[in-house]
Amino acid sequence: MRSVRNVTARAVRAAGLLASAAALAFAGGVAGAGAAVADSPSPSTSASASEGGDAAKGPTEAGTSFRTATPIALDQRATASASTGDYLYWVLPADTGQRVTVKAKVTLPETARHGAATWQLDVYDGLRRRQACQYGVTTRAAAKGAGTVELSCTLRTVRGWAEQWANDPLPGNYYVRLTVVGLSQEDLGQPVQTEVVASATDTGGAQAVDGKLSAPLVPGAGTASPTPQPSASAQQQAADGAPDGGWSSGRWSDRWVWTAVGGVLAALAGVGGYRMTRGSGRPAHLPPGA
Repeated sequence: MRSVRNVTARAVRAAGLLASAAALAFAGGVAGAGAAVADSPSPSTSASASEGGDAAKGPTEAGTSFRTATPIALDQRATASASTGDYLYWVLPADTGQRVTVKAKVTLPETARHGAATWQLDVYDGLRRRQACQYGVTTRAAAKGAGTVELSCTLRTVRGWAEQWANDPLPGNYYVRLTVVGLSQEDLGQPVQTEVVASATDTGGAQAVDGKLSAPLVPGAGTASPTPQPSASAQQQAADGAPDGGWSSGRWSDRWVWTAVGGVLAALAGVGGYRMTRGSGRPAHLPPGA
């Protein structure tokens, strides 16, 4: 009976140790989640940015090629007046662990049009490779009497490193191109108003990889745009092609935190299991009072 009581007491102590470790792990997870929430834009910010409400006022012109793409920052509303048929380009930074969403709105002319117009939104990385969208509507046809057309593209999470043969999104500059791909010849040249907003959410260590680029993919395009920025610091960041706070290049990820917590839990589980199964140390054939 004494052996049973000893084993029971050890089991209770081991359970207490595991419970304490679980509480520590939960506290660390809550702290990490809080940091991730603090780094990522709130749902209200994203919604208002798509409507152009709280998004910071950005440039009022767009480039006409990759080399003259107008630089914009995340959560910055860029506008431009153009003619139907023009190719409009913007460039923005995206860092490791970010999932970027680009939204575009085209206000069509009020004059009579001869038919429907099909608009398309494309996103290219720093190597000018067209990036696939996880979800969103990148091509949409506006009916003859429609006043606006809205497009969106949510990219895959930016990776810190990828194989040479892969087309994974990597940290660096990303080019946004907006143009009409289907239109009646009679409607070419009509004036339109465009708005573009890009936002990003931080996915955390769940999408992190082991490895990083030696340098972000920043070709230096977009620096020739004469469009003024809201402040000198924002202008310098746009000219350098870097996001606010600089490039992280994958130097930190909350995977380190969860790896450490997992190691501590595994060690505590091993100690608890040993204490539960080692017994009282008394030979089984001896009576309890011997």
